Amino acid sequence: VQLQASGGGLVQAGGSLRLSCAASRRTVSSYAMAWFRQAPGKEREFVAAISWSGGTTVYADSVKGRFTISRDNAKNTLFLQMNSLKPEDTAVYYCAAEYKVAGPLRELYEHDYWGQGTLVTVSS
Repeated sequence: VQLQASGGGLVQAGGSLRLSCAASRRTVSSYAMAWFRQAPGKEREFVAAISWSGGTTVYADSVKGRFTISRDNAKNTLFLQMNSLKPEDTAVYYCAAEYKVAGPLRELYEHDYWGQGTLVTVSS
């Protein structure tokens, strides 16, 4: 599967953005999927993950209550709705997937497929 993330941009603190991750070459219904992010000078970290059915989601404590992960398997697309954004949310956001695993999965090493990343910048 190939993943293409989009939707990043510049937003003021308190604002919202919705990221999308479009999959091609294979239907995503057989993939657990997730979002990770990497801020400048920091390691890539887990943000949110969703099971292949969409029925189970998990979040990093830092985004819980502000971000919502969802998926539309019919459209082969993963989403991340980000509300109440903070400057510390500034990072490149990556979508990731793992085949034939129900998920959700929280670890980088558990995902074999990665999108190219989309930059989110939150100004104070």
